[in-house]
Amino acid sequence: MTTALQRLSPRATAPEGHFDRRLITPMVLGAILNPINSTMIAVALIPIGIALGAPPSQTTWLVSGLYLATAIGQPVVGRLVDLFGARRLFLAGATLIGVGGVLGALAPSIQVLVIARVLLGLGTCAGYPAAMTLIRGEADRTGRDSPAGVLTVLAVSTQTVAVIGPTLGGFLIGVGGWRVTFTVNIPLAIACLALGALYLPRSAAARRDVREVVRAIDPPGIVLFVATLVSLLLFLTHLQADLWWLPVLSVAAGAALAWWELRAPLPFLDLRLLGGNLPLLATYGRSLLAAISSYAFLYGYTQWLEEGRGLSPQVTGLVLLPVFGAAILVSTATGRRREIRGKLVAGAVGQVVIAALLLLLDAGSALWLILAVSLLAGLPQGLNNLANQNAVYYQADPERLGSSAGLMRTFFYLGAIIASAANGIVFRDGATTPGMHELAIVMLAASAVCLVLTLADRSLARVVQRVDTPDPA
Repeated sequence: MTTALQRLSPRATAPEGHFDRRLITPMVLGAILNPINSTMIAVALIPIGIALGAPPSQTTWLVSGLYLATAIGQPVVGRLVDLFGARRLFLAGATLIGVGGVLGALAPSIQVLVIARVLLGLGTCAGYPAAMTLIRGEADRTGRDSPAGVLTVLAVSTQTVAVIGPTLGGFLIGVGGWRVTFTVNIPLAIACLALGALYLPRSAAARRDVREVVRAIDPPGIVLFVATLVSLLLFLTHLQADLWWLPVLSVAAGAALAWWELRAPLPFLDLRLLGGNLPLLATYGRSLLAAISSYAFLYGYTQWLEEGRGLSPQVTGLVLLPVFGAAILVSTATGRRREIRGKLVAGAVGQVVIAALLLLLDAGSALWLILAVSLLAGLPQGLNNLANQNAVYYQADPERLGSSAGLMRTFFYLGAIIASAANGIVFRDGATTPGMHELAIVMLAASAVCLVLTLADRSLARVVQRVDTPDPA
């Protein structure tokens, strides 16, 4: 007999053989919480420093803390999504976001505020792996591949938030002060909890025996993974000679991680599986290289426009809008085209061209040329983000899609941190034109390697054949 609960269940009334589009809103909302918290803080650092009496050396941890928590937490939380199901981790992440929002709104000191940012970073880790797992789950439920438009919406929505994040942050600060940039997470968390409870399906994985799940989590593997990444990321974030012991610690922890994971019965990182999935490893490499070039441009070009070219912060913000606008447009326009390799080739070529154009700019470059560079820079960003996301979706083991998607984001953030470190080196004497040209060479090297890696990856043609199935009507 059908119970009242079953009749009210969204899963019970999902369209037979079609993607349940009621999942899209909670998926997108969960996925955008990380980029929105990453970008809003940019305009809040100075007001926070003034209000709490914190110097830039301390306020910078508001940025680094979230990036570190996210880079480390994505694959860990993704693995928990694989084990417990998307719904449970989605709701747990939303709860953590709410706690982080409350703590940030009430924080009496910069130290407490950093803790709030770390909580927000950990809480927002669940959104993206959960979304990728839900899309795969719908494909399994319907017996048909999920619509390409759903993956496109996921990619475009995160890029859109990257555009409006600083603007939204500035508006919120103007309305209620810098604490509102934390408070806004509370209604967003409540919305995620409500939508997740209503529409996200319960998973059989969530009903596993507790002892079985604890064994599958592999606590020693997670601890060694965290130690490896934390020491590496801290060194890259603060490149100093007296921190030489951090990369040594990272190598030692990484070696111990490899030794343990090759012997663990249920490893957190299945190195044998990853080693046998070279296409997925290539996608991780492309994601890292593309992020180096993309973030080196966003960080370095922005600083050069203000210091080297002499534009005001307001004009610089307007000059950068074409970057994000073009990325959104190209993702939207190409999202339903199932071919992946062509997008990656075009994206890598585009990054090579952008790096070459930066070598031609100087303090006297015309504004139209600067705007043209910004517009062109958005094209590879949109292509690479979308194509790498879709590649992971089809290349990863379905049983480990959550952790695989999270690991891709780790490589992406690692690329962003490397780009930030490169900016600090080339702009050691200020954001000068020679420094920007040095950064362009770094970008040229990363994008050229990415192009070679893409052209050499013949497995991408097989991904196209697998993807080339009709969308559900």
